[in-house]
Parts: sequence; structure tokens; C-alpha cells
Amino acid sequence: MKILPRYYIRYKGVNSFYTGLTVGAVFTIYSALDPSIFSIGGILLAVGMLVIARYYEKILNLRSFYLISMLVELVMLFLVTWYLLFPYGYATALLVYAGYQVTFMFGAYLVRAETIFLNKKTILSWLDMAKQAGYLAGMLVSWLFYKILEKGLGLIDHSKEVYYLHWLLLLTEITVIFLLFRSFEKKRISPKI
Repeated sequence: MKILPRYYIRYKGVNSFYTGLTVGAVFTIYSALDPSIFSIGGILLAVGMLVIARYYEKILNLRSFYLISMLVELVMLFLVTWYLLFPYGYATALLVYAGYQVTFMFGAYLVRAETIFLNKKTILSWLDMAKQAGYLAGMLVSWLFYKILEKGLGLIDHSKEVYYLHWLLLLTEITVIFLLFRSFEKKRISPKI
């Protein structure tokens, strides 16, 4: 298995675009949660990151990197789909928060692995530029999206705005998963004759 940098850089750019889109949405979604939940979530996040770091020796390989990256993206796809099906309420807010915390647990690992497997300065530079450009574009698009809903369509219900944004998030996350899949080339073993 090997990483195809061109696709991986595109994947990270679109992934960061997704993150930029969600910046305002999570505050609306999390408004149903008690503030103490965030303290508990932070503690569990830190413990989870410690456990994952403990196993770096076993999981800092290309196959694990691919599988963990795909797991994180599938969790995000599940959360977006769940929100579209069950958009409002405490249970959905708690599930979305827990899902994000699970994905954040792998954040340090993914950055470490990325640096190890894409260890050329030029690639890392392009990667970081793609991440920042994607994030900025996502925030800009979400801002425009909300303004179009408010000014153009007269929609001022923040819960409905966030719900409609999740349709864009769904399309974006499907694109993210496709690009992640294309970013890794599986080596074929030629049969022995």
C-alpha cells in the first residue's frame, strides 16, 4: 500500500472544507447540552488520546493509517446522516458531540502518521496550504449559505439553517471518502508462475 500525494492533498483540502462548513453548526447543535458534558467529554478525549499514543508502535503503519482515516470519515458520514434523520434534541446533540470526540482522539495520531508517510517538505507544504485553503473556503461558503437563507429566503431559524447545511455536509463527506479511498494505492501481488 502507498499514498498517492496528489489525491491525498485533495482529500485533506476537501476534508478541511468540511471542517470549515461545520464551525458555526456545532454551536447550534450543542446548545441542548449541559456545560458539564463538555468537561466529561474533554476528560474522555484526553484519556483516549493517551491510550492511542500508547499503541503508536503497533499502529504507525500505512495500513493502520488508512483504516483509521477511513474509520474517522465513516463516523463523520454516520453523524451527518443521523442528523438529517433525527435533527433536533438532546440525544442527537450528545451523539454528535461523542462522535466528534471519538474522531478527535485520533487527531494527533493522524498528524504524526501524515508527517511520517508524506515526509517530503514540498508535499507537507502543499498539504498544509490545501488544509488552510479548504478551511477558509468552508467557512466562507457556510457564511454565504447562512446569509442566502436569511436574506434571500427569509429563514431565520438557526436549527433549520443548520439542518439545510447538513445536506451540503453530506455531499462533502461523500466526496471526502471518495478522495480518501483514491489516496491509497493497494499494491497488487503478481502471481508466481
